[in-house]
Amino acid sequence: MKTSANPFSGLDLLSSAVVILDADARIRYANTAAEHLFEISVKALRGQRLDALFLNGEHLNEVFREAVQHHFADKRLDLALERVGRETLQVHVIVTPLDNPDTPVLIELRENVQQLKLDREERLLDQSQANKELIRNLAHEIKNPLGGIRGAAQLLEFELPERDAKDLREYTQVIIKEADRLQTLVDRLLAPHRHPHIVGDVNIHEVCERVRSLIMAEFPHGLTIKRDYDLSVPEFRGDKEQLIQAVLNIAHNAAQALSERIKAGDAVLTLQTRIARQVTLAKVRYRLALDLHIIDNGPGIPPDIRDRIFYPLVSGTDGGSGLGLTLAQNFVQQHLGVIECESRPGYTDFRILIPLP
Repeated sequence: MKTSANPFSGLDLLSSAVVILDADARIRYANTAAEHLFEISVKALRGQRLDALFLNGEHLNEVFREAVQHHFADKRLDLALERVGRETLQVHVIVTPLDNPDTPVLIELRENVQQLKLDREERLLDQSQANKELIRNLAHEIKNPLGGIRGAAQLLEFELPERDAKDLREYTQVIIKEADRLQTLVDRLLAPHRHPHIVGDVNIHEVCERVRSLIMAEFPHGLTIKRDYDLSVPEFRGDKEQLIQAVLNIAHNAAQALSERIKAGDAVLTLQTRIARQVTLAKVRYRLALDLHIIDNGPGIPPDIRDRIFYPLVSGTDGGSGLGLTLAQNFVQQHLGVIECESRPGYTDFRILIPLP
């Protein structure tokens, strides 16, 4: 005896989430993509009211009623669907009435990548501004007593009795050297706020070549640096030294993360340039943008710091200051750009986007 095929089985091939509702707005069918989007198994979804899955599900309930009454042929809307204990879903929703009284409505949901990107950029900008204020205030609070500590240690060393000077000078030197180390750290914290933004014509490939030569000088063996340049990228107005420092900080972090592969001789760092079109940065639409990638085949960023890598004093390497990416982010933002990061074991890609004329 032949079994009838599932009439909706073809929907499992779609990348967007699809749910089909019955007359009571309960889920009769959900495809595999819906299971992934909602993070609930198809078995658990079946029979549930779609609006009950979300804290603000009344929007879906309202549009379901309109579809049942055939107020439209199809309806499109963007929604932020709130969930208990999980991240809000930013989705583009397409609602289509069906000519079937048992399953009268089909709803397709596509994750709104653009909205997610805008929200992420906004969070990064807010975080960066808060970081700048924190760093500036903290650095000034540290800087003032440091001079006093160093000066007092020098005076103490000068006043030491001759018979004890040799033994005790070791301790005063520790104080002086540590004060100098902290002074250097404070100077790095304040660097973006001290130096003026010097604008001139920038050729991004000259920036990349300068960074490449510096990295190769420090890591002459075991590391291959590949160039993948789009020579049609035009020059733009910017601060060349700041951009060299930003790219160098990222590339240097990557080279340090590649230490094991450098020992094995198969470490690869790629500098790639492209032109991105119709890019939105900080809610402003640009026709063209520089699309610069610094890619490595290292172990990836540890998951526990992946969301905090641009925070000051957060480092993934032993002995790192945790300032390299913070400074890189500040310099790129001064060019109205952003830094994005994608990382997994064997592949880390830092992407710099900067508006082009």
